Amino acid sequence: MERDYPLERVRNFGIIAHIDAGKTTTSERVLYYTGSQHKIGEVHEGETTTDWMEQERERGITITAAAITCFWGPTYLPLDDRTKKENKYRFNIIDTPGHIDFTVEVKRSLRVLDGAVVVFDGVAGVEPQSETNWRYAEEANVPRVCFVNKLDRTGASFERSFKSILNRLSKNALRLQIPIGEEGSHEGVVDLLKMRAYYFEGKLGEDIVEKDIPENLKADAEKYHHELVEKIAESDDELTQKYLEGNEISVEELKKALRSATIQNKIFPVLCGSALKNKGVQLVLDAVVDLLPSPLDVPAIVGIDPNTGEEVERHASDEEPFSALAFKLQADPFVGQLTFFRVYSGTIESGTYLYNSTTGEKERLGRIVRLQADQREEVKKVYAGEIAAAVGLKNAKTSHTFSDENHPIILDQIKFPEPVISLRIEPKTKADQEKMGLALKRLSDEDPTFKIKSDGETGETVIMGMGELHLEILVDRMKREFSVEANVGKPQVAYKETITAEAETETKYIKQSGGKGQYGHVKIKIKPLPKYDPEEKVPKNAHRESGFEFIDSIKGGVIPQEFIPAVEKGVREGMERGVVAGYKLTDISVELIFGSYHDVDSSEIAYKIAASQALQESARKAKPVILEPVMKVEVIVPEKFMGDITGNLSSKRGQIEGMEERGELKVISALVPLSEMFGYVTNLRSMTEGRGSSTMEFDHYAIVPANVAQTIIESRQ
Repeated sequence: MERDYPLERVRNFGIIAHIDAGKTTTSERVLYYTGSQHKIGEVHEGETTTDWMEQERERGITITAAAITCFWGPTYLPLDDRTKKENKYRFNIIDTPGHIDFTVEVKRSLRVLDGAVVVFDGVAGVEPQSETNWRYAEEANVPRVCFVNKLDRTGASFERSFKSILNRLSKNALRLQIPIGEEGSHEGVVDLLKMRAYYFEGKLGEDIVEKDIPENLKADAEKYHHELVEKIAESDDELTQKYLEGNEISVEELKKALRSATIQNKIFPVLCGSALKNKGVQLVLDAVVDLLPSPLDVPAIVGIDPNTGEEVERHASDEEPFSALAFKLQADPFVGQLTFFRVYSGTIESGTYLYNSTTGEKERLGRIVRLQADQREEVKKVYAGEIAAAVGLKNAKTSHTFSDENHPIILDQIKFPEPVISLRIEPKTKADQEKMGLALKRLSDEDPTFKIKSDGETGETVIMGMGELHLEILVDRMKREFSVEANVGKPQVAYKETITAEAETETKYIKQSGGKGQYGHVKIKIKPLPKYDPEEKVPKNAHRESGFEFIDSIKGGVIPQEFIPAVEKGVREGMERGVVAGYKLTDISVELIFGSYHDVDSSEIAYKIAASQALQESARKAKPVILEPVMKVEVIVPEKFMGDITGNLSSKRGQIEGMEERGELKVISALVPLSEMFGYVTNLRSMTEGRGSSTMEFDHYAIVPANVAQTIIESRQ
């Protein structure tokens, strides 16, 4: 079986945006125009293909990233040629959620994609989640094409939205199109590269009609065309020379240079239209073909050889040894567990054994499927640069690497944000008890930002997540998918503790009870750990990760080397329970500076207990404090409610960061502690006659004021 599409005609890209900017509506148009489905499903009618979970259709939001495979022949080819297989491109698309509680889906999807289409609401422009997603794309070094959507809406403004991209995301955004009319009179778009106008006719905008630019837009189009040519020419030395000499540059040369600059993240092209009114989406697909990279255009993936610890590279080629990254698990109601993976090099066939280089285990790869949201197409073989899902793998987790057993490689793990909110949960009946444990495990395997822990003192189960909606949906899924009924408590804030000073403690753990005793003796020094910066030079003798550092500084073997890991383990256990109110300790550097051992009585357990006690005692001396999650909040309200809302946010210990106008509405940005924000959406509605809306995302942890800390301590006693 041969590869059906050559690598240069494969595009792996995601559709990302703030909640309600129209990602799923855009994805539905993509499916329709590429011929993958014969009708368009609408979000407001609950009939979309990518939002296939019941909870998504009820709420009209995307919760889980959906993978779709479809095929596209560019519109600038004659109609007969567009439909020929040799002119088509394979698109592997991931439609991601916009709601901040499901941000993990965007982060992990961007890790395995080569490009992204970033959708913006033409009324709101850049919104908080647009910034977060943009930051994730920057971290993953993913080239982007922007699409300003919803230009048919009242209050839409392409120019205002474009300026917000320039001001808040990147100075390298560049107009590739301008709209023909806005709001009710939005009819089509002007292509500034070709200097032609495009209208979308037919029942569903499937007939693209090319015309001359309308008279009233000619001056603007000329101005922006020159700006576009100048910017593209700047990115290419040969074209710069041509431009300065006043020579004509062809559209093909400009397109080639623009593609190169887009792939290098030097330029972010901006397109426009209205997905709901079927205007402009096909030209976005053409831009994906012309401007976003194929797997051959992105740098080789770098990983570590687990046998030697050395860096190794894998190029996008079927001939190289197999390597792939599992980026998402999903419980499928029809086939069981699905493990989504991106193949970076080599090929894999169903029926063979899959080597997991992260765990060193092998599993039989029974079936491989390609997905179109909830539809499955079984495939025998997957090639480099493709995205597929394995059915029924038992031990694979998100971030695991699969590779050729004779040429192992471990790819960089995907790092996930820590949960900020928790709920106590208990099964309603004895029969639900066992099922609940199983359901929670399955859900936490699927979602790395969802954590479960047992409260040692009360024996209760606590679930932790990214927000109220996140936990609400997980409890709902547990009920529907696993038939588990549960009682849930009130949401709780995930507080942490840290220290603000240095301290030293020496602890001996000695136990004699006849026969072999126990002896462990350590002296440690602790200090606050500055904010973790991966570029910072870490001492050679240190073991560091975000929020914790352990440095072994003892000289002359006063503690035998084999007991050092036990000391570190003891320190970690000591950090699990804080000294102010029992919350987990974080951002601490622990240095082992002295100790001693006994030839007979020293043991791992003794050093572990000594280190745990030393850590707890040191933390008490090092001016410990409670930390709380602080959220970035954006509230959008009519002007007459401005005073009430800012006053209300200030009363919640909020810091107002800025205010701006968005059409007729005012936008207030603030930083507010999460503990003050429970039930805020309901309060906001009643304060603004139902006309206010807000979004909230985690920003940072901050020290809790003394009076609030006292209340927290009392509530824990």
